[in-house]
Amino acid sequence: MAGDFTEQSDPFGLFASWLEEAKASEPNDPNAMALATVDADGLPDVRMVLLKGHDEHGFVFYTNAESQKGTELAGNPKAAIVLHWKSLRRQVRVRGPVSEVSAEEADAYFNSRARDSRIGAWASQQSRPLESRFALEKAVAKYAAKYAIGTVPRPPYWRGYRIAPVYIEFWHDRPFRLHDRVIFKRSGPEGDWTRERFYP
Repeated sequence: MAGDFTEQSDPFGLFASWLEEAKASEPNDPNAMALATVDADGLPDVRMVLLKGHDEHGFVFYTNAESQKGTELAGNPKAAIVLHWKSLRRQVRVRGPVSEVSAEEADAYFNSRARDSRIGAWASQQSRPLESRFALEKAVAKYAAKYAIGTVPRPPYWRGYRIAPVYIEFWHDRPFRLHDRVIFKRSGPEGDWTRERFYP
């Protein structure tokens, strides 16, 4: 258990312990998170993605850079995420600037995926109009034949992104909506954290 999280001073260690507990209690995808970005008009956009890495440098996810989220991040490289673990009655919110992970890091994760998922990354023109399911299946068959032998390389548009947090909030449900909220903030990705409790 994480103990009294309101007394913790290391947000990354606290997050890691909460995620481990969620892996034991959540029925599906404890690493699922809502990712929020904004478009060129400043209109927010949010969708579910999977957290694929976390450490003191930030929180990592992967996507097609030509997708809606990819183009929005290219125009405004800042994002927010929230992970909600209903079984534990907890959530974590994160905000910060976004940068691409190295090609080596992206390659390593891409190569760890199932072969069919790697083929799918080539076949899907993510976030663009699709005339029919058959067209998608045809594209899958095309790339499955192209990469029938040997490794499936990472598409140049398939990339990883790292959110370097400047704000992390830990929330835990308490009776009568008197929830515990602890906020870690810093001025930039390399700054020192300050910690505060907030009213629920």
